Amino acid sequence: MNPIERVRLAGEIAIAYVQARRELRRAPIDAVVETLRSRLPQRAAPHAPDTLWQARRLGRAVARVLGVLPGDTRCLVRSLVLTRLLARRGIDSKLVIGTRSMPDFLAHAWIEYEGEPVLSAGGGSFARLVEL
Repeated sequence: MNPIERVRLAGEIAIAYVQARRELRRAPIDAVVETLRSRLPQRAAPHAPDTLWQARRLGRAVARVLGVLPGDTRCLVRSLVLTRLLARRGIDSKLVIGTRSMPDFLAHAWIEYEGEPVLSAGGGSFARLVEL
């Protein structure tokens, strides 16, 4: 990826971050996911051998860019931003929210493409609560 493409992608991530944060203040999570996906064409990209690789590459980019931004950039926000980016590219994904109770209660969100985690699923220690 050349420097101009990197800057464009970082800008796209920053814009998706602002959209996701704004929507989270206005609506419940299922409506937010729908909104982030609905403003885009509903055509899914045909499955290609490198689609999972592309989705993971975008996930790493989201983690890097949001890692340096101020504000709440934890797993849910990262997952929402990545949902937006994947939808823009016609890549279907699932937002998964899971929990664990031992040793402490924790919740975690991640993105999957065809059942494969694109963002960290927390090492498999989280039980699936909901898929959107």
